[in-house]
Amino acid sequence: MQNESKHCGWIQSTIGRKQLIALTGLGLSGFLVTHMLGNMLIFLGPQAYNEYSHALVSNHLLIFAEIGLVLMFLAHFVFALALSWSNNRARDFRYAMLPSGPKRTSWTQRTLWAQGLLILVFVILHLITFKYGSEYTVNYGQGEMRDLHKLVLEVFQDPRYVAWYVVALIVLAFHVAHGVGASLQTLGISHPRYAKGIKCASLLYAVVVIGGFVSQPLYVFFIHRG
Repeated sequence: MQNESKHCGWIQSTIGRKQLIALTGLGLSGFLVTHMLGNMLIFLGPQAYNEYSHALVSNHLLIFAEIGLVLMFLAHFVFALALSWSNNRARDFRYAMLPSGPKRTSWTQRTLWAQGLLILVFVILHLITFKYGSEYTVNYGQGEMRDLHKLVLEVFQDPRYVAWYVVALIVLAFHVAHGVGASLQTLGISHPRYAKGIKCASLLYAVVVIGGFVSQPLYVFFIHRG
């Protein structure tokens, strides 16, 4: 009972929520890398892309990974929103002018909650479009499998969807660029000597990962026209 009380107290505390947000954020950032690398197989052609997708969905452990990702995403979103709400309520008044100097918060920090809401909408639409989208099949001599490559080409022919996808991913890039560095700092990995290096590494990470994602729709729309 005492241990349960300690755990509840940690989660309810500001530092506990920040650490939980940091841990789930880093976990989701790690998932982004693997997902992006899988997407890069589109440059190797439909067979490589479809066989990778088929191997992924055929793995019996996938359901556990998906449940873990959903729980991680929900925990990150809910606790971040709760922390933002509690911070707003703690203020006796809103600043007439934004703080300047060391206390000044960036545009990215001030809009984290809005970024999170947009990313949530993007994830839901992304799942509806691709995971639960049109079912095409193909056979490379090993039995029928889903032709996800064909669906990707079909979806990314629509300029409206491409524009939405790119804008949402740019917002995600800002979120990740700030979040990775901030998460490491929250977890105690911080020192004035290498703080700038962590910030640069976080930015580079976001540019590489999100750049990989954005390259897929741009490649399909402008180069691979079906």
